[in-house]
Amino acid sequence: MARLSNPFAFTPLPVIFVVTGTYIALFAALLTVHLTLPDVPHTTPAGTNLTQAWIDLEHITRRHHPYNSHANDDVRKYLLSRVEDIVTSRNLGSDRVEIIDDNVSNATFSAGNTTVYFEGTNIIVAVRGSKDEEAFYEPNGDPLSSTRASTNGGVLVNAHYDSVSTGYGATDDGVGVVTVLQLLSYFTEPENWPRRTVVLLLNNGEEDFLNGAKAFMRHPISQLPHTFLNLEGAGAGGRATLFRSTDTEVTSFYKAAKHPFGTVVSGDGFKQGFIRSQTDYVVFNGELGLRGLDVAFMEPRARYHTIEDSMRETSLNSLWHMLSASVATASGLASDTSDRFSGSDEERQKGKVNAGSGTDAVWFDLFGKTFVLLQLHTLFALCVTLLVVAPVTLIGLTVALSKTDKNYMLARKEYVHSSDDDEPVRLYGWRGFFRFPVSFVVATSIVIGLAYLLQRVNPYIVYSSPYAVWSMMFSAWFFFAWFVLRGASAMRPSALQRHYTLLWQFIGTFIALMLVTILAHNFHLAGGYYVMFAFAGTFFALLISYVELFFLPKKSAYAVHFDQTIETSHDQEPSSRPLSGTTNGTRSEERPAEDDDATETTSLLRNDRTSFRRNYGSRRQSISDGTETDEHHAPADLGRPYEGEQEWSGKLPSWLWFFQFLLTVPMTLILVGQIALILTSATYQTPADGNSTLLIYILFAVLTAILAVPAGPFLHRFTYHIPTFLFLTCIGTVIYNLVAFPFSRDHKLKVYFQQQIDLDTGANTVSLTGVDGYVQDIIKEIPSAQGKDLGCTTPDVATRKELTKCSWAGLPANVVPTLSPYGNNTTPKSWLDYEVQKSNNSNEATIRVVGQNSRACKLIFDTPVVDLAVAGVGAVSDPRFNVTGQHGTRELRLWHREWSQPWNVSVSWSDDANVTFSGRVVCLWSDANAGDIPAFDEVQHYLPVWAIATKIADGLVEGSKRFKL
Repeated sequence: MARLSNPFAFTPLPVIFVVTGTYIALFAALLTVHLTLPDVPHTTPAGTNLTQAWIDLEHITRRHHPYNSHANDDVRKYLLSRVEDIVTSRNLGSDRVEIIDDNVSNATFSAGNTTVYFEGTNIIVAVRGSKDEEAFYEPNGDPLSSTRASTNGGVLVNAHYDSVSTGYGATDDGVGVVTVLQLLSYFTEPENWPRRTVVLLLNNGEEDFLNGAKAFMRHPISQLPHTFLNLEGAGAGGRATLFRSTDTEVTSFYKAAKHPFGTVVSGDGFKQGFIRSQTDYVVFNGELGLRGLDVAFMEPRARYHTIEDSMRETSLNSLWHMLSASVATASGLASDTSDRFSGSDEERQKGKVNAGSGTDAVWFDLFGKTFVLLQLHTLFALCVTLLVVAPVTLIGLTVALSKTDKNYMLARKEYVHSSDDDEPVRLYGWRGFFRFPVSFVVATSIVIGLAYLLQRVNPYIVYSSPYAVWSMMFSAWFFFAWFVLRGASAMRPSALQRHYTLLWQFIGTFIALMLVTILAHNFHLAGGYYVMFAFAGTFFALLISYVELFFLPKKSAYAVHFDQTIETSHDQEPSSRPLSGTTNGTRSEERPAEDDDATETTSLLRNDRTSFRRNYGSRRQSISDGTETDEHHAPADLGRPYEGEQEWSGKLPSWLWFFQFLLTVPMTLILVGQIALILTSATYQTPADGNSTLLIYILFAVLTAILAVPAGPFLHRFTYHIPTFLFLTCIGTVIYNLVAFPFSRDHKLKVYFQQQIDLDTGANTVSLTGVDGYVQDIIKEIPSAQGKDLGCTTPDVATRKELTKCSWAGLPANVVPTLSPYGNNTTPKSWLDYEVQKSNNSNEATIRVVGQNSRACKLIFDTPVVDLAVAGVGAVSDPRFNVTGQHGTRELRLWHREWSQPWNVSVSWSDDANVTFSGRVVCLWSDANAGDIPAFDEVQHYLPVWAIATKIADGLVEGSKRFKL
């Protein structure tokens, strides 16, 4: 009864209750933090007004407002008026707050084989820091000749106010924009006035090549800040996540956020190129040289860049989550007057801010309440220390156990007197050694097999039902691991099964930690931080198992005890050698038969062993005692072993397992569970972008094994009840995942729209790009496509090459008003005008391009252009930008800040007599607000309820003409 009353005994009821309860409680807590938002407090920081921020968001998101739309101009006017209203209301002069309506900064730069010429329309506000007495920038306006002291830096906070052509931009990036407005109001409150200068940037043109941030680099005030906070969106609501950061020092200011959220794993994803999309972060850090943070909304991706990125899909709580983190981070950065974010004047690189250098960081949050931050080299040092100390410690303990004659690990037998004994005492210490690796391989193989099954039968089910996939894999792993471990324990019980499982986990995490250490040192990757914590927990749990062994009797003493017990039993009645029993050494009736202790010298009749003892027992005693007539001693008290387990295990503490559980399970669940949820949000709807579903399922399978493995040492104590429930759950979720339709109203499949018109011939083609099979079903619902042959090919866009593009002759576009600005009726052929003039040199020409009712065109060259220049301010040479790239330019994108204005481009190409200069002139139209793109309106109207449209390129409509010299 004493054992049953111990609530911490290693018996089924406590183990089931603790393990199951912990998994349920921690998963529920992690899901709650991940899927819900903290409430807006009753009072917000002085200077902030969430009601006004919500009103601003309503104004910004009334219409689609890409750079190439008239609604974009309206948004810009509204934002500029709001900035002026805030500054005016504080009665601040230009010496304290400077508003820069930047209609001057232009940029020409290349990315790969594409060159961009962009005319910026950014809005910049500089709030002078109380410790800043220098001019913000040089009067001559040259960003390459700043004379500010290198120690006098500032803080840049950025958001872009353009949306995509297919979305209202509520979280991408409306919430970021209104947060910047609130920061202006916050920092201009006397009690919040910053010590460092704060530069607030509302940039225009991020969606089309990070153009606005590049234009900011051309303004001389770009040399002022040394740190930055970039606000972005890649979803529609939820929590604002810390995407990535440059270093530990700048990340430390994010710790002040009341509700931190994020993990460095996402930063490693960007660093290794696993995440295709980019933000202005890469411009500020990689090209301008600033140190800072990227904070963004990240889900649901199905609403990203669609009409559902709207006010309806976000919330005041989401706005508050980003605003509160921004206030805490930006105010912390602005209050730091140390020189740790400043380089010396001698080290300053021309045109690139020298903000000093920081240390690589490791960071993650705990339940959205606590933010853990440490330096990567600290993680590396801890990893190295553990890799050395842990095995040395265990080797030392193994030696100590051997010296004290208590090393039962892998022990097969013990001799009573000497190795000459012809019948040693069997210990069965090796029993259970291989159970965990077998169970791990079986369970993990089955989960991976389920991943391949989904890939073959219903590959896109993860798009709408990621948690059904998780439930299937998790329940499958637990059931089959339990089946192997419990079955083995029932047939051949082992007191060391928990110890051996921890030993295997120690070996596995040791190998993983070596890999993490190499990645941290050689590649500066910090995402494996959880392995260090898992290894440390496993090591200390295994340490407890080693300490437990010291409670056991000496093997020699047990052998003598066993021998004496046999001798005593000879005087009473015949008895087989016990494997386990009660405190008096008698055999338990439920103990399995000893079918594995026979040797080649054992008689075929089991009772012959008793006769052997009768014949030679007294001789052994005489040898042991040195006399012929020594008396028998009473058997020692070996405690009470667990039912069926080795008799020598009776003295093992029955309650230390609880501490082993606390060391291994909760921390792994918390750390890996958070990573699993964030990776789920980041990946489960990326198949619409062309990502592999199999990789997602394999990722889920690997994470499932990592999350479930810590329960391995305790699973063999489970009765059949919980595993049976999990097995039924597995069956149910497998059936659902195989037969359910993969998309729904709440999880719509994204398809990519584009209309292309050959203005020379009048050919009009509308296309949707999407997942093969489903995109054809979608097009069947569109009236203009019914009864027409679809041309389905691989998309021209490289990032969507895994998808299928299907085209048909669609409705004509009306992107240029019938009455043109020149008073003439227009036809599609007149939407675009160009003129190509060859210069005196054989390989040079000038191209003049103008598109009506557009401010975006592009030139596509059949052969690379080795040099080019656009007439205007943008032609100023900037050594930071490579105009044509390493191998020349095949495409030149042109962006005007004015409508229907011409570009004049000078180009030169390879001086080869066999080269004919030719290509296409293309102009873009992106304004879907006025009903001028009937084909897009038709697609929006007739899409199935489980699908939604987005843009595939800068223009919803492209009109092109060929040219040739």
